[in-house]
Amino acid sequence: MKVKFISLASGSSGNCYYIGTEKYGILIDAGIAARTIKKSLKEAGINMETIRAVFVTHDHADHIKAVGGLGEKLHIPIYTTARIHEGINKSYCMTEKLHSSVRYLEKEEPMQLEDFRIESFEVPHDGTDNVGYCIEIDGKVFSFLTDLGEITPTAARFIRKANYLILEANYDDEMLRMGTYPQYLKDRITSRTGHMSNIATAEFLAENITENLKYIWLCHLSKDNNHPELAYKTVEWQLKSKGILVGKDVQLCALKRSTPSDLYEFE
Repeated sequence: MKVKFISLASGSSGNCYYIGTEKYGILIDAGIAARTIKKSLKEAGINMETIRAVFVTHDHADHIKAVGGLGEKLHIPIYTTARIHEGINKSYCMTEKLHSSVRYLEKEEPMQLEDFRIESFEVPHDGTDNVGYCIEIDGKVFSFLTDLGEITPTAARFIRKANYLILEANYDDEMLRMGTYPQYLKDRITSRTGHMSNIATAEFLAENITENLKYIWLCHLSKDNNHPELAYKTVEWQLKSKGILVGKDVQLCALKRSTPSDLYEFE
């Protein structure tokens, strides 16, 4: 079975990822305009009618902007925890509240949707409630961890399961420290319920990489406090220090903030 993956946007102004087969797919988050999602999927040869569900990681605006329209107008089920659903409907960005499209998940209770086995799990972030997703299809395991302040034992367990890993590398420590953000925002970003830095992500991967891991996509890069090349080089260098060669032992990509990635297809 051919499995497709594409990032439609990955950054603090909007996040949305697609994973699917020849027949259908799902979205992880929908924090960009519905028309942009539709257009980007169409350009990748994917029909919006094939989307079976949206799985939401947390209730921050850059992850939920389009869920109202997708859920209530296009009748696509919106899956997440009860607390995240509560936060979604309280959010200022939700002009269209969720009603008929609401579907509930419990953390670490796997569900089956078509050929997808989907399991949500706790991650540390400052949304109302926060999850990552582990998605298994045809023996291929994708783990999505888009916003988290640190890698907890639970997060680490799902990272180690992955063949294909989407993991946050939000900021460069020096760029954030020297940048123009107010101190309270810098403190929020660097807190245990904030975001992962390039070096924290790089060090974890270097110490915990498994032979099963084939691809790493670095996601949710900051516009003001990071560069794709910097995130990539930080992880590449750290892996190399442990004898792991990017391009040979594992593939690495820093995802674009506001434009789609390549469409990846795995047999």
